Amino acid sequence: MRFRHPDGSTVHLAYCTNVHPAETLDGVLAQLRDHCEPVRRRLGRDRLGIGLWLAKDAAHALVTDPSALRGLRTELDRRGLEVVTLNGFPYEGFGAEEVKYRVYRPDWADPERLDHTTALARVLAGLLPDDVTEGTVSTLPLAWRTAYDEGRAEKAHAALVTLAERLDALDELTGRSIRVGLEPEPGCVVETTEDALAPLTAIAHPRIGICVDTCHLATSFEDPHTALDALTAARVPVVKSQLSAALHAEHPHLPEVRAALAAFDEPRFLHQTRTSTAAGLRGTDDLGEALHADALPDAGPWRSHFHVPLHAAPAAPLTSTLPVLEAALTRMVGGPHPLTRHLEVETYTWQALPPELRPRGRAQLADGIAAELTLARDLLTGLGLKELP
Repeated sequence: MRFRHPDGSTVHLAYCTNVHPAETLDGVLAQLRDHCEPVRRRLGRDRLGIGLWLAKDAAHALVTDPSALRGLRTELDRRGLEVVTLNGFPYEGFGAEEVKYRVYRPDWADPERLDHTTALARVLAGLLPDDVTEGTVSTLPLAWRTAYDEGRAEKAHAALVTLAERLDALDELTGRSIRVGLEPEPGCVVETTEDALAPLTAIAHPRIGICVDTCHLATSFEDPHTALDALTAARVPVVKSQLSAALHAEHPHLPEVRAALAAFDEPRFLHQTRTSTAAGLRGTDDLGEALHADALPDAGPWRSHFHVPLHAAPAAPLTSTLPVLEAALTRMVGGPHPLTRHLEVETYTWQALPPELRPRGRAQLADGIAAELTLARDLLTGLGLKELP
């Protein structure tokens, strides 16, 4: 979906396909047919943006076989779909029964991460629509925080500098500018936007910036305006933003609230949980840990890294951090010029929701994704952007 900003630039809105992950190119093609095109039809659109997640094997197949890349581009066109952004965070296995800590490997100290991200950039340059010259890729925020020492930090820095050089060369070769954004996430070396300032200003390259995920921003209790103002002051580019909402519990000391939270404690994904105290941010790596007695202070609200559907907040006594998303979006695209032009709805946890909230089959999932995109569209038009055909 495309929108005209009041300054005349085009803002793109997509949804991320990691909600129905596939490890192979054949699986990606099946996604387009079984999921993405049905969402487009529900929205009554001739064209729909998708943020592709390409696992290692799918990306390798596309970057080593020009005919496969042309075939994917043809299939996108045939189904009324377009790609300007990729989710390069998960490397493989995102559809596994247990993902948890695996999603953070390989990290940016591992050469595989550089090679994979380079492949994604090359693929994206070949997938961009004819009238679009800029693409974006979101990626791991350096590494999970444990076992990350000075030596690994130096390797990660060198890898990102090399990536910037490769992106410059790709632009010279293709005329397509691809930018990559580190995506701060609780528990990682770069947990917050503030954590991103030092490594990104050390690189100081316009093609390497930040991806602001509004679920992660909210989970870490960051104020959107303060965070985005600091990025602007430091001249760190907001490459893209993932529009998502976290799980919010206002009164976690109450037994009924803990019982409601326990329904979201599931075995597939990591749900880092945080609370803001006078001494600073406190947290656990997963929601189940937080629910153990005295594991986390409960005098104030808890927020958990569980991407809940944008249009359907959990039932009381829980809610979502949609207001944080709205505030961040206002700051990012509601001003005289957008801070970013690539927005991606990313609710990958539909099938991890409590059983009574999960979609029953493809049709209900498509309905839910379409409802999320409709909400995002309404927020954008409410900020003065005009939806384009």
